[in-house]
Amino acid sequence: MSDTSPLQSSVLQSPADGMLIDAITRTLQAEASARAGVLLQLVREIEAYISARPQERAWTCTIWTATDGARVFRGGVGHSLVIDGAGRLWQARSYEDFVTTYTIADGRCDIATLTPLYEQMRPYRANARCWDVN
Repeated sequence: MSDTSPLQSSVLQSPADGMLIDAITRTLQAEASARAGVLLQLVREIEAYISARPQERAWTCTIWTATDGARVFRGGVGHSLVIDGAGRLWQARSYEDFVTTYTIADGRCDIATLTPLYEQMRPYRANARCWDVN
């Protein structure tokens, strides 16, 4: 590498990144009672879009129902979105912001329950840009 070589990031970009930002914005614009359904539909659309383009970075979202009834949308990079029973949207870390129990059987370890720790999460504000939090 010479002193005049341009620097290049090794971070991969994906069309899913912008689509997720749009999905969060659209979810926050929906009525609180409809938000979990809106986000579910939008993440499924993102998954379908990306799976039809194998040259893109893979993108998945696993949806769980938490012990308090909240919907938890877990991505593959350690981040989660949570919509609580009141329709509030939270930004969470997939491991640190939940009490998680596991089922171990047949050589597998699977999540059994997720209990959100809201006091550790960051809420999204409906009137802010989607990544601005309180």
